[in-house]
Amino acid sequence: MLNKRSSKDKLIVEMFRSTNNSFREFCVYGTKADCRKHRTTTRACNRLHFKPMLRPHTELELGDCSYLNTCHRMDTCKYRPPQWINCDVRKFDFSILGKFTVIMADPPWDIHMTLPYGTMTDDEMKAMAIADLQDDGLIFLWVTGRAMELGRECLSIWGYDRADELVWIKTNQLQRLIRTGRTGHWLNHSKEHCLVGIKGNPEGLNWGLDCDVLVGEVRETSRKPDEVYGLIDRLAPGTRKLEIFGRQHNTRPGWMTLGNQLDDVRLYESDVVTLYNERYPEKPCQLTPLPTDW
Repeated sequence: MLNKRSSKDKLIVEMFRSTNNSFREFCVYGTKADCRKHRTTTRACNRLHFKPMLRPHTELELGDCSYLNTCHRMDTCKYRPPQWINCDVRKFDFSILGKFTVIMADPPWDIHMTLPYGTMTDDEMKAMAIADLQDDGLIFLWVTGRAMELGRECLSIWGYDRADELVWIKTNQLQRLIRTGRTGHWLNHSKEHCLVGIKGNPEGLNWGLDCDVLVGEVRETSRKPDEVYGLIDRLAPGTRKLEIFGRQHNTRPGWMTLGNQLDDVRLYESDVVTLYNERYPEKPCQLTPLPTDW
């Protein structure tokens, strides 16, 4: 009885029921113009077509944006494939990359444990030239238990005010809370923290869409939950984003990734390629052509 539809429920269903249930496919050629071109006729087919939206800043060679008309920054967005640079972030000249609205960093903090990767000292972290990357924006800084206070100190040195904090609750493959066999000196750690810092006066951000808790499954060592990318994209859609200390699985459309475990260099921004080659003439890179399926 509890699950049975009431009369009110039935009326609501009828109110929103579609009067035309016919199914129409999308044309494989996308637009009507391309459809007519491939059909070699003056009329397009009867399937559904997309209407191209071309702005003054539109670059056709970048391909179609997967956000379609749901993009919140259609007037300024330049949708780009994933970009990355294999480098030693301790020595890399950040100033050649330009400015970013969002930065995310998952540093290899020295936590006095044996780890399958190299770590950075506290002084090396404090000396990073993060200030070259942002005038107005947000930084998401992942920290371990020992590095919690150090992370806050780094934010202050780099010119940020602490704005918020994310918590990642770790689960196992059964979606249960991680309780044993993980990190922690006194108590087993079932969570990780991500400090959120703000610099200047960033505009156009969508505040208040998500909460400050992520629940996600643990995977490889130090790998963070993919849900954080969705959170950041909703917070700052259509903006330049940079991830530092990333690996190949971290590369994302709309993001540039830096790290020493990436596959060489892949850049689609001609101005960045020019500055990169001027700064590092001994190891020049080429402007990467867009993928044919992009």
